[in-house]
Formats: sequence, C-alpha cells, structure tokens
Amino acid sequence: MSKRYLGKLFSLLTLVLMFFILTACNDEDAEAEVEGNDNADKGEAAQDDVFSIDDFEQIKTNQGEAIEGGTLNFGLVSDTAFEGTLNFNFYSGNPDAQVISWFDESLLDVDENYAYTNDGAATLDVDREAKTITFKIRDNVNWHDGEPVTAEDWQFAYEVIGHPDYDGIRYGSDFTIIKGMEAYHSGEADAISGIEVIDEKTMKISYDTFTPSLLSSGIWSYAMPKHIFKDIPVADMSSSPEVREKPIGMGPFKVDSIVPGESVTFVKNENYWRGEPNLDGVTLKVINPNVVVQALENGEVDLVDSFPTDQYPENADMSNVEFVGDVDLAYTYIGFKLGKWDAEAGEVIPDPEAKMADVDLRRAMWHAVDNDTVGKKFYNGLRWNANTLIPPSHPDYHDDSIEAPTYDPDKANQLLDDAGYEDVNGDGIREDKDGNELVINFASMSGGDTAEPLAQYYIQAWEAVGLKVELLDGRLQEFNTFYDRVEADDPEIDIYQGAWSVGYDVNPAGLYGRDAAFNYTRYASEENDALLQEGVSEKAFDEAYRQDVYSKWQELMVDEIPVFPTVYRAVIIPVNNRVQNYAVDFKDGVGIYRYQLALTQEEAVTAE
Repeated sequence: MSKRYLGKLFSLLTLVLMFFILTACNDEDAEAEVEGNDNADKGEAAQDDVFSIDDFEQIKTNQGEAIEGGTLNFGLVSDTAFEGTLNFNFYSGNPDAQVISWFDESLLDVDENYAYTNDGAATLDVDREAKTITFKIRDNVNWHDGEPVTAEDWQFAYEVIGHPDYDGIRYGSDFTIIKGMEAYHSGEADAISGIEVIDEKTMKISYDTFTPSLLSSGIWSYAMPKHIFKDIPVADMSSSPEVREKPIGMGPFKVDSIVPGESVTFVKNENYWRGEPNLDGVTLKVINPNVVVQALENGEVDLVDSFPTDQYPENADMSNVEFVGDVDLAYTYIGFKLGKWDAEAGEVIPDPEAKMADVDLRRAMWHAVDNDTVGKKFYNGLRWNANTLIPPSHPDYHDDSIEAPTYDPDKANQLLDDAGYEDVNGDGIREDKDGNELVINFASMSGGDTAEPLAQYYIQAWEAVGLKVELLDGRLQEFNTFYDRVEADDPEIDIYQGAWSVGYDVNPAGLYGRDAAFNYTRYASEENDALLQEGVSEKAFDEAYRQDVYSKWQELMVDEIPVFPTVYRAVIIPVNNRVQNYAVDFKDGVGIYRYQLALTQEEAVTAE
C-alpha cells in the first residue's frame, strides 16, 4: 500500500514491509457515487469509457534529443500540506516519502519480483545456514556533505529504530528477529549483539530467525548519517532541524530549500554514486487534486506522483503529456475498530464488546456495497472490485479464486435479521441486539472531487439495509488528522475508509500482525498469528508452500473481516512530452533510475 499514502507507503508501508515501506494512502481521487444516487452526475458523464491498466506502458517513451541540465517540476498531489518528517527512519506518510525519494534511497536494489539484487549501493551475501547476511557498501557511496556512507551509519539506523526512546513506527517483527534486538529495545543491553561492523564499509547481521521476507525486501535498507545525528537524543530526532529543515541523503538530488508543507527545491548531487544526474535540479510543489489538470496543461508541473483516475477519461487525450501506468501496490478498504493498541506491551488488545465485534454485522456491511460498480462506472475500470488483502501487484500470491462477499443487499438484510439487529421502532433503522439505538461513526478522509460522493454512497448503501452510519463530526477528515485519530484509536470512530500502499514483500504481518502498530483495526486471533508466523517460517522458503500459506491467510481475512478491501488500483502518471527516462517505479527490475531523468527543452510543453 502505507498516518499515512498511494498514503503510512502507500502503505507503504508497515513495520517495515520494506522498500518504500508500506504507507497509508491519501485516497485523493476516491471516490464517486454509484447508480441510483442523485449526486452521481459527474460519474455518469464518464461511464461510456472503460479502460484497463493493460492499456498503459510503464516507461515514458523517449522522443527528441536531451538538453544539458534543466529543472523538472514535480507535483505532489494532495489537498493538505506534507508533514515534513523527511527521514526514512521517521516518516509515516506517503507525501513525505515522495519528498524523501528525491534525495535519499535504499542501499539495496530489487528486481521485477521485488527480490534483492547486488546492483544497488550495497551488495549482500546470504548464509541461510548461519542465519547471517553480510553487506558491503560501495566505496563511492557518499552523503551529500561528502562524508562516506559507512557500515556504522547503517548500524546506527538500526540502533535508532530499536532504541527505547524511538517515537517512529518502524520497529516491529522485521527488527525483533535480529539477535539481541529485543534486549537492546528493552534497555537491558547497550548494543545490538546481532549487528557487527566488520570494517568501514562492511556490516553483518545475525538473526534468531531467518525468514523468506528477509530476501524479498524485508531488510531495513536505509542508512542514517551518524556524524549528523549522534549527539541528538533519539526522542528529539524526528522533530529536529536535521529531519525537518535541512535533511541530507545519498540520492541523486540534494535538498536546497524547503517551504514547510508546500514545496522543496532540489539541486543535483554531482557525486551521486551511479553517475552525475542529467538534470540540474527538481522543484517539488504540492498541487491540489482539483487543479492538477490545469497545472499539467499549462506546464506548471511536468509530472505528478499520482493522477486522479476519475479524471482520466476526460483528459486521456491531453496533448502535452504521455500517460504511463501500472498496477498499484495498493488497495482501498473499509476498516472496523475492534480493540485498542497497548503501546507499553507493543501489541493490539482486541475488545470482544466493541460495537463492530460481530462478524455478521461486518459481513452484512460488505454485502451492502457495490464495489464492482464503483470501479467500473466511476473509475472507468482503473479501479476494480477487490476480493482479498493481497493485491494483484503480487501476482504469485494474490488469490483471485477466493469468493469474497459481493453486492447482495438481500443477503445483507438476512444476515442482520438473523444476527438480531431488528427495526424495533419501525422507522427502517435497525437497533443493536439489545434494542438500543445503533449509530455507526464513519471516518473518511478528504481529497479530490469524489471523496465526499463516495463516502455518501457508502452511507446510503448501508442505510438501504437499515444501518444508521454517520460521518465522523459530520464531515470528511483532513489527511493528517484522519490518520492521527485512527492511529490513536479515537473512541468516536467505529469504522473508517483507508488505503494501504503495500511493501514489496508480500508478508502482511506489518499491517495485520498482533504486534503491528499499523494494525489499526486492532484485530488479532490465534489462527492469524499462526498463519503469519508460518508465512515467514523455514518451510516458506519453498515458494509453493508460502503461496499456500498466504492463500489460507487471505481466506481467513475474508472469513473474519477485520477490514474488507473495496477496490484495487491502477497508478496513472501523466508525463510532459519534454521528459525522458521516466518510469512508474524506479528500480533495477525496470532498469531506469532517477538520475537518468532528462529534458528535451528548457520550458515544459503546454497543451494545445
């Protein structure tokens, strides 16, 4: 998927479901009404065209001869300011991840199947029998201030995340499997015994448990400049100027200036380890979803991090851009609050008396909504009905054979009748099982023209089966406020609409594990624990075995319904005709990287 974006990035992304850690999405173009709703005019106007992600290329076609230098203008599409926690160890939302990705990067690269390669800034040597991985950072990899990126910097990142005073969201099962990590985290040890610095550029990690996830983006692969942060207390790091005002990284561009929450100016890192970037710099600015089309047409921005898919049909023929796209590592979902987070214990505590604890109530709410129509008629096929919590971005693990609840209001009514939710007062609204008023508080976030209509559609769909669902505070929640309240287990929230950008590793434990802070529903069960553990067991190094485990897990989630997925997503990116060498996902599997971005003319091409 991954507070917070395609927004905690994604998703996406968990207590580290790695490489571009999973993040929560800002569902900025979410959503529109389905047929039968009087407010559906905007969606109905675009119902004639249905598109497919198969219609798009992943890489921007190169046309013309590149000029030397130039500045690319990048639009971060959001109706809110980016938070400004500009460090991989601390950020929690996709907007911040988008900013960071221009100036910092993973030490490890991945291929098209999200498995680690030795083509990144560091190589790795795996010894499964000894349960160790040895990493070697290339000699020419340096921080923006000229200091070398060292093994101590990488070790330091682990020490910060594992520290008792760490206030971020990264610490979880991918860290606790390292030898000595839990003793260090609890304050019983001054160092992590399983992390050894061999020389300036070499580090070895020893694990108590060696899992398949480690080899598919399950390693924390981001260093932290120790020479800058070593004298800052860990509790103060996330709010420090070194994170908020003058961050540095090892990526192809350097931060030159920041207007908090609004824009960032980058200049090229001439000493970038892969080679000097083609561009002189990049200017990133927040663009409201309501004006993104105008900004693209007039050349204010060359490309954006995401484009509202509901706006694509009307703009598919925009003359000055080429649209590229791919299946997104994300899904939108409805989540049910089922407990609380125990910060001291570091685990969820389910509440069997929670308002939404009845699985038949949750199943009825799934049957009551028509996500197939939402996808086809209001995203024109660029979002589509979802059946499980492993999206088709992971085709080897997504099980499309699982029969999940689909739109069936008669079934929803029958489930509610049988479960004892009766219309006691005869007003068409059901009471709870004890005959008391049942009001379900629904949190949904703002963003884009269709956010409000979709939230209202869901409310009306649930009302059609007798459930009184009301928007939290009577309005949509601003992005950061939404995730603050969901994460804090605000007692006013019963259900919420969110989106996860999932990590490259298919392991869902970082979102749905008992010890996962991102498990916002606060769901846990022994069977869930067992399947998640089995998915990272020694047996799961056999891909077929792991596929079977995660198929069973997807089935369990359909049975238990702590959340239900609504739609899978396409990511569609319009790229100005002057831009060369842009890929939807910069990684070794694609073979194109940010430093290769180039322009064919000084000024952006404008629409005819």
